[in-house]
Amino acid sequence: MVMSKEKEPKEKSSKKEPKMTLKEKRAAKMAKREEKSHA
Repeated sequence: MVMSKEKEPKEKSSKKEPKMTLKEKRAAKMAKREEKSHA
């Protein structure tokens, strides 16, 4: 999947531009999981 490939570079770049915190990342993951389960 594309997600797994994007994870590493995103975390490295997050140090330069901290747009998403760990909590936000986890929340986003949960939201995506909920969307899949609902769909």
